[in-house]
Amino acid sequence: MKLASRAELLFSAKSFAAAMLAVYISMRIGLPRPFWAMMTAYIVSAPFAGPTRSKGWYRAGGTLLGAIAVTLLVPHLSNSPELLSLALALWIGGCLYFSLLDRTPRSYLLMLAGYTAGLIGFPAVGDPGAIFDLALARVEEIVLGMTCATLVHTLVLPQSFAPVLLARLDGAARDARDWMRDALKPAGDRRSAHERRKLAGDITELRLMSTHLPFDTSHLRWTEKAVNALQERLAQFVPVVSAIEDRLAALRELGAHDVSARWQSLLQDITALAETPKHVALERRGAALHRRIDALAPGAHRELGWSGLLELNLATRLHRLVDLCIETRALRQHIDAGVHGRLPEAVGQLPGVPASALHQDRGMALLSAFAAVVAVLVCCAFWILTGWPAGAAAPMMAAVLCCFFSTQDDPVPFIKGFLVYTVYSIPLAALYLLAILPAVHGFETLLLACAPTFLVLGVLIARPATFGRTMPFIFGICGALALVDTHNADLLSFANGVLAQIVGLVTAGVITGVFRSVGAGWTARRVLKAGWSELASLGSGERVTSLAEFSARMVDRIGLLTPRLAQAHAAGGHRDLSADDALRDLRVGRNMTVLQSARARLGRADAAIGPLMTQLARHFARQPAPHREGGPPLLDALDNALRALCAGAGDATQRDALAALTGMRRDLFPHARPYRPQGA
Repeated sequence: MKLASRAELLFSAKSFAAAMLAVYISMRIGLPRPFWAMMTAYIVSAPFAGPTRSKGWYRAGGTLLGAIAVTLLVPHLSNSPELLSLALALWIGGCLYFSLLDRTPRSYLLMLAGYTAGLIGFPAVGDPGAIFDLALARVEEIVLGMTCATLVHTLVLPQSFAPVLLARLDGAARDARDWMRDALKPAGDRRSAHERRKLAGDITELRLMSTHLPFDTSHLRWTEKAVNALQERLAQFVPVVSAIEDRLAALRELGAHDVSARWQSLLQDITALAETPKHVALERRGAALHRRIDALAPGAHRELGWSGLLELNLATRLHRLVDLCIETRALRQHIDAGVHGRLPEAVGQLPGVPASALHQDRGMALLSAFAAVVAVLVCCAFWILTGWPAGAAAPMMAAVLCCFFSTQDDPVPFIKGFLVYTVYSIPLAALYLLAILPAVHGFETLLLACAPTFLVLGVLIARPATFGRTMPFIFGICGALALVDTHNADLLSFANGVLAQIVGLVTAGVITGVFRSVGAGWTARRVLKAGWSELASLGSGERVTSLAEFSARMVDRIGLLTPRLAQAHAAGGHRDLSADDALRDLRVGRNMTVLQSARARLGRADAAIGPLMTQLARHFARQPAPHREGGPPLLDALDNALRALCAGAGDATQRDALAALTGMRRDLFPHARPYRPQGA
């Protein structure tokens, strides 16, 4: 094992100090189970102050909500163990379901409200009259652990979250620029398609990381809106640059080498714009590039052919690309000013996309909640039928494990790993409970007894490679100490409590394996189908969303697809699925959104858009294979709409609609015959 770094030692020391401070205060004020506070301090602690504070805040809120729920349920249902078990299981499942619909750290609040009710409620079944005192003590212990962890990590050499987030932002921006430079090359560059799709996953990860930003200790928290706006601009690079790349490839396929040559100087200057040094203003150069794009773009007229339409679409996308380069530079300068404590200049509108706009899988959330309910009920039935005095720990642990790993495609391997390292922790937990703690007669002695073990474990928690194995080990030690009365513990009560925990863990693994485990390919197919369903609703007019929200959701889906498809293809399955389908769907959906928003201003040309939208809705409703080229009716509807718009007046709205139609025809029918204008 390698030596600990300074950051790892600092994190371990602060986490141990917070945990022991929580234990000391718990003992001083007479709380019954001080090791709950210790376990909470370790669960909440994170290497950076921002995530520690946010996790502490959400954990405190979830604990309070769960305590309120169990205080209302237990007294009314204590005479009917079956109904109480059902009520607690449904509460746990309901909280888990709604928490899975929020993919930000805020979901921790609802998830914790669910299994906290089990942690408090199941041990209180034997003495329902003491439920209020038990709930109050558990809330005090958990809030105390959270408060100590937050204070120590905030006040003692706080580690800001800002450098990590800014490094990830700059890395994503650099990847976007590299993709843009490759796309605008004369011959194109498709060698790193997987890495480009990975950009979508990085953007989603950035979006979720930035939810910790309001809790950070640096000045970066004051630039939250600018950070979110920059993420949206980076998300827009994905469809815009991929569309430009495809249109240039289409022009080359048509043999329009003279057309490509006319655009080449402009493309080089746009690449140079993105690579301009930070201190150079981009507004004037951007305005000049916009004028050159307008000069090269063909006008809309009846005889405009397929090559001209591709150029018109290319010009529209280049306009947006230039704006994105300028906006990302301005937003990054705005963030820099805020980080260095200067009052940043006002930056135009900073629209943000809420986290609720990201992809949600309600079916999988419901399935996860159902598995948690069944696992808790199975443990409760075994507990009630056997009359096992320590059996309350089984449904508690089943609830905790079903919630912990509910976001995984297949939670069973994670539950097995948790079970293995919990078992490994049993001898050390027994040593502390049965040998060391009975010999401890003061806090100072307790501190010295705990220091060697927990300081080493704290270093391992700080390492991503060992975190997944160390956390269940600490959870096993602290959980064993928290679930029994350390003053009156004996070998029999310890063995009963540990055995009940293992029963709960095994039950969670078995039930999850039966009802909830799915493969990466299966999840990828669901993500693709969700995109197709949304496109069908967009075509029918049932669901019309903003362009920013749709782009954020589809980019998020690409980020979810990329690692899952790589895993599925490595296993030799689901070869019919590709993340390129999702990228194409993203471009088609953006064009459909533009058309829907422009229809009211298209005049008589809108008569051709209505039948097209109907055909598009039918096409994407034909799951599971809408990624194949559509039939002749859809192609005819697209061509009719193009002819109707080419015959119009040629204002800005019409040009945008023409560009959208051209993009859809190219994406949906890449191998079809070229469009022919009216009368050709």
